Amino acid sequence: MPADLGQPLGADEWAAREEERLRGEVLARAPLRRLARGIGRLDARLGLLLVLAAAACFPLLVSDAYLLRMAGLTGLYVILALGLNVVAGLAGLLDLGYVAFFGLGAYAYALLASPQFDLHWPFWLVLPLAVIAVGLCGLLLGSPSLRLSGDYLAIVTLGFGQIASLLLVNLNRLDLPFLHLEAPLNITGGPNGIIRIDDARLPGFVVQTVGGYYYLILAFVGIVFVAVYHLDRSRIGRAWRAIREDELAAQAMGVDTRRLKLLAFSVGAAIAGAAGVLFAAWQGAVFPPNFDTSILIILYAMVVLGGVGSLWGALAGAVILSVLPEALRSPELARLGFYALFVGALVRKQGRERMRGLLLLGGVIALGLALRLLLPMLGPEWFVAPKLAVSVRRSLLGPPLQALNAWMLFPREARAVGNVAFVALLALLVAVARLKERLRRLVLVPTLYGLAFVWETRLMQEPSTTRMLIFGAVLVLVMNRRPQGLFGQRWVQRV
Repeated sequence: MPADLGQPLGADEWAAREEERLRGEVLARAPLRRLARGIGRLDARLGLLLVLAAAACFPLLVSDAYLLRMAGLTGLYVILALGLNVVAGLAGLLDLGYVAFFGLGAYAYALLASPQFDLHWPFWLVLPLAVIAVGLCGLLLGSPSLRLSGDYLAIVTLGFGQIASLLLVNLNRLDLPFLHLEAPLNITGGPNGIIRIDDARLPGFVVQTVGGYYYLILAFVGIVFVAVYHLDRSRIGRAWRAIREDELAAQAMGVDTRRLKLLAFSVGAAIAGAAGVLFAAWQGAVFPPNFDTSILIILYAMVVLGGVGSLWGALAGAVILSVLPEALRSPELARLGFYALFVGALVRKQGRERMRGLLLLGGVIALGLALRLLLPMLGPEWFVAPKLAVSVRRSLLGPPLQALNAWMLFPREARAVGNVAFVALLALLVAVARLKERLRRLVLVPTLYGLAFVWETRLMQEPSTTRMLIFGAVLVLVMNRRPQGLFGQRWVQRV
């Protein structure tokens, strides 16, 4: 982990914490830090009980099946983030094959509880078997990787993830001559996956509704959170953190680094396998794209955003990065989110920097109003006046969106003009980076307006790209504000 370069040379951890305590009055003004400190003082088990109680009320307040499915998917992401936090957060092992264990757990349940091999084992029996089997796979992955660390470990585990992905796609035509089969053996269903997977059958109960699976996933969130919490506070958790901070020093102090690293791989894999079983039963079908590298990237973003090594951070990061992309499916919310980030980036600093940001913002608004008034006079047929839907206009989003429509120019050929504006924006960005301070201030106003213009004319035409841009922008801004994550602790260089 990177050291905190803001600490003076020779300052130890205690001195850094003492200095932070003396600055408490200033730091307490930050709502995010107040929230993190308040949750930090609360017993994690009591806090989890309150969170689960609030989450259990969600189906009582919402009847939309789509929202319930999104809430269930968020719970699965929480379980996966907690498992990844064991490997990468507590033990400090950069495991890029983590999603493969998620897929192995899902396919284990699909093979044992579907018409694929005409096996219909109950959920309560398959779950522990799959968890044990996937945990052993984690042990097998960790065994040849013990001598590796950092980038080398990442490459090996990434290779394992790619191998697992290829096997899921290609194990649909397995030719075994010694079995004298009439046709190649179809194990995973190939690209078509496995469908018609059985519902989760518990003793005396079969889960069939979206709400039932939501409560089942919520129960597993509580179980996994409590298990990881007690592991973190045990001797094993302290040893994992020692390995994460300095493996050589931990080994010199008598820590069995080999056994504990293998245990971290196994525990993380077992949690991912349990999440995979839940996912397969809930979705009723599994396909190879459900377990690709994009899921891994999202999971690491969740852990890093929440704070590496923090249980509450893993939970908060999973919730934020699961809910945010779905909330931004609405173009109206995406527009307001973009301009909120736009304004926040300009005025987030203090003192003179904030005043400069306000002046820049005023200049951008003035430039937009001037162009909005003058250019339509030259060629009114070149521009269009966008209209909002009646439902949007009558909602709380109506007034700010109408103000934006009255401020921004909307050319009739939006895509073509947007492409030209995008190239011009790149040239302006290069100029801003290379010009001196005074000239840079002059170029900044048209550059910022060009950014908003490109957003409206080009990027809003592609909603999927728009969502990911806001997703990345939020992550960058939060990590610039708190490099240790929302609930992570600052790392201090010890000299």
